[in-house]
Amino acid sequence: MKQTPLIKHLRAFTLRGGGADYHDQADGHWIDDHIATPMSKYPSYRQSRRSFGINVLGTLVVEVEDSAGNVGFAVTTGGEPAAFIVERHLARFVEGAKVSDIERIWDQMYYGTLFYGRKGLVLNAISGVDLALWDLLGKVRQEPVYQMLGGAVRDELQFYATGARPDLARDMGFIGGKMPLHHGPAEGEEGLQKNLALLAGMRERVGPDFWLMVDCWMSLDLNYATRLAQAAQEYGLKWIEEALPPDDYWGYAALRRQLPPGMLCTTGEHEATRWGFRMLLEMGCCDIIQPDVGWCGGITELVKISALADAHQALVIPHGSSVYSYHFVATRHNSPFAEFLMMAPQADQVVPMFSPQLLHEPVPEHGRMRVSRLDRPGFGVELNPACALHRPYLHTPGG
Repeated sequence: MKQTPLIKHLRAFTLRGGGADYHDQADGHWIDDHIATPMSKYPSYRQSRRSFGINVLGTLVVEVEDSAGNVGFAVTTGGEPAAFIVERHLARFVEGAKVSDIERIWDQMYYGTLFYGRKGLVLNAISGVDLALWDLLGKVRQEPVYQMLGGAVRDELQFYATGARPDLARDMGFIGGKMPLHHGPAEGEEGLQKNLALLAGMRERVGPDFWLMVDCWMSLDLNYATRLAQAAQEYGLKWIEEALPPDDYWGYAALRRQLPPGMLCTTGEHEATRWGFRMLLEMGCCDIIQPDVGWCGGITELVKISALADAHQALVIPHGSSVYSYHFVATRHNSPFAEFLMMAPQADQVVPMFSPQLLHEPVPEHGRMRVSRLDRPGFGVELNPACALHRPYLHTPGG
């Protein structure tokens, strides 16, 4: 019987400029244009999300190499602080293990960082390592990740588009369009009416049957979110997303009860682990959970989160994370469609979400993607050698 390789090296690098940290964009990009945020209460931080530092971390690149020379990798956010955690702390749980010991490695990484982790940056780092391990295992076994997760339950993925122009997304064949909310509570009644006018105009352009959603990015309070949702009922809003801060489980439960009939409440992009999602599900906070596989704990944890959601009859629609979520969505009945982030500056064309960092990154065509396009080993992508990697920290093997 062929011996399973051991993991020899774990390395963490940083990258700047787009890609996994998709907010790290140049001027003129729709993703940074007067979008409501928790910082919108301060006028000086209202126009640009970069102004308060949404792009300070940059991309984290994690590489794992085994004793046979196979290399798996993944990208997520976290930058230099996450690279420190990977190199100086997490490496001791990874190096020397079998490439197939993913469950044990995850458990040790999570509980070994519990005293300062649990969510946020630490879970970003754990997620990056976990995704790199799945990529490595797929390359060792010469299988795509979705096959290792139990195989596809559908032949084709369908997508909705997130961006400033749902009308263009409709013309490109997407099943729906989610646009950012531009004005928060601090901009008062005038801002609320501007939000509603934008929704009304977009509904007129896309027609009555196209899904139209709004992403509030943690920027609202319960009263404002309720008023917005009720006033938007006439525009056929399919869902209101991440309206409140992620820790306000009580507010989400109340908001969901107060939404107009047929409108869905969604959240979870900034939630992490099965315990965080257990709160959302058991408290009745939402109809759809939206974990980001690069932030919630990786594929290993997303599978557990999905099982929990399935038991609560909730859908799992991962936050846009390119191939890392596509392999998951292909394998789960309670994940019937996927998100695609429109990373063209004007949201007017389909471009790879994590460009320029990934090579062979598949994109939907007419809003759809055949699962067979994911058939390369691991996650099926390679790191672009033209990207300038920086390794800010080193560690001695095994610690």
